[in-house]
Amino acid sequence: MSLVSSARWVARNLAVLTLLGAVAAYFHPPLFLIFKHSFLWFFAATMFAVGVVLEPEELDETLRSPGQIGLGLSTQFTVMPLLGFLAAVLAPLPPDIALGFIIVACAPGAMASNVIVYLAGGAVAYSVALTTMATLLAPLLTPALVKWLGGVFLVIPFWPMVKTILWVVVVPLAVGMGVRRLLGPYMRAARDLAPALAATAIVVICSYAVAANHERIAQMGAWVMVMVILVNGLGYLAGWWLGRLYRFDHRHRLTLSIEIGMQNAGLGVALALEHFQPATALPGALFAVWCILTAAGASAWLRRHPVNIRQ
Repeated sequence: MSLVSSARWVARNLAVLTLLGAVAAYFHPPLFLIFKHSFLWFFAATMFAVGVVLEPEELDETLRSPGQIGLGLSTQFTVMPLLGFLAAVLAPLPPDIALGFIIVACAPGAMASNVIVYLAGGAVAYSVALTTMATLLAPLLTPALVKWLGGVFLVIPFWPMVKTILWVVVVPLAVGMGVRRLLGPYMRAARDLAPALAATAIVVICSYAVAANHERIAQMGAWVMVMVILVNGLGYLAGWWLGRLYRFDHRHRLTLSIEIGMQNAGLGVALALEHFQPATALPGALFAVWCILTAAGASAWLRRHPVNIRQ
């Protein structure tokens, strides 16, 4: 199998690899605990990969409809933080784990959602625009929302979180976009390799978070998982019904649903591990595994039933 074929296989099987990594991390934590001091670099690698494959022309097309983007962004940064806060308040969880729900809910949409939207037949340009704009707004909005909502549970280091997001999101994203211009004839290979790089980094980050929380998962994993399933599912439903309220067509409703339900849990995990106790990363790690599995499963179903999404 060639390098390009292997890279495509990794990108296509992100859900399976994430699940396998989480299982392996749970049963043999030392396998991933070696990444304790490097997980931020792995997340920076995902943002670099996104910058390399980001299509400026596709963004220009979607930016001509700022109203749709504004509605999507306002939905992203209101619905999910509210759901995360409700999960933190209602579930019988320790403060550090409760805070983890708020952190992952206040993160921007997942970059992996762009691939899911494409596979599901949604509006790809709209998806790219939403995730990109949300990511660029994240250095201020994510720490501000976490401080406002999460301050109920623990003291929140606002400016250190801003600094972390700038270094692991904005800088590598900008570097990736700059490198893109230099690739020339190698751009085609980069489109195959970059998603695999991002997928591998996500698997490592989430697996490390599971390994670091091995004992906590055994003690309270059931409650955490129930809340993860509820927040993810309600996010999908809220995106779909609010899209109907906004009078979006079926492709944009589907896209908004995926964007709201899928969070950049990798960023949530990275922030939790960097600024709080390892337990705070547990909701984000489980959310990353679950939302990728549900989104990948839904996209596979929609590919087989394309007519149904128009109803």
